[in-house]
Amino acid sequence: MSGSQRPRPSPSARPAGDPARPPRRTAVLALTAAGVLLADLVSKILVVAELLGRPPVTLPGGFLWLTHARNPGAAFSFAEGATVLFTAVAAAVIAVIARTASKLRSTAWAISLGLVLGGAAGNLVDRLFRSPGPLRGHVVDWISLRTPDGRMLFPIFNLADSGIVCGGILAVLLAVLGYEMDGSRSGSRRDPTPGPDAAGPGPVRPGTPAGPVPTGPGPVRPATPPGAGGSGPLDPGTPAGPGPTGPDPDRSGPAAQRGQPAGGAAGHAWWPVPEGPGPGQAR
Repeated sequence: MSGSQRPRPSPSARPAGDPARPPRRTAVLALTAAGVLLADLVSKILVVAELLGRPPVTLPGGFLWLTHARNPGAAFSFAEGATVLFTAVAAAVIAVIARTASKLRSTAWAISLGLVLGGAAGNLVDRLFRSPGPLRGHVVDWISLRTPDGRMLFPIFNLADSGIVCGGILAVLLAVLGYEMDGSRSGSRRDPTPGPDAAGPGPVRPGTPAGPVPTGPGPVRPATPPGAGGSGPLDPGTPAGPGPTGPDPDRSGPAAQRGQPAGGAAGHAWWPVPEGPGPGQAR
């Protein structure tokens, strides 16, 4: 096979030692964003058709009111005089999230960014196509939270605003808990380099026995008999302890007089020849 006809490696093939990575969550991101956008558009169409020019609808309990309002600013009626600026910001947010989608491998992050993407797209549609004109369109708000006596708890908002806020809160929570967009979690990757405590024993010197060093008592030196006075080494054949106190026949015999060892040839000690008279002589 020629060099120009060599098969190219598949882009999906992974090296043998590369751990499996979680799949991309682009579909989760797209479905979440599409759901928020669709719900926001449908709700605004119904609000304009049913509540425009009519009094608010109070749901049981008086906590939630459905009304119709136009907002030239950001979410929750913030900065109403910066319509064009927020239009550009919404477009930039959509572009950044779309670019990040290819690296997204976390389901939670896909839902979070999908909520933000759908909300930003829903409000951007209003700014582009509603009156008073392109890039200056006013966003339709219709959800109002109030106290039982009618006081407003929050500025009027819509489903797109809710998606942006909920997605932002979820993103902050994931970041605090250490979850990454690639599906990993910060702090779970351990350093493969062993620490100082994990270091094994050093090299063994030649001649050193393997295993634990015995801790028993060392060799015992032979006991010195009493009365030796430490004058010299003890003959291995000499019994420990004092000798007999009675008369020794070998000391008075002829062998002792001739200076031979006591006890015959098997004796182990030499006795001095007595200088006094022998047995039967006058002392």
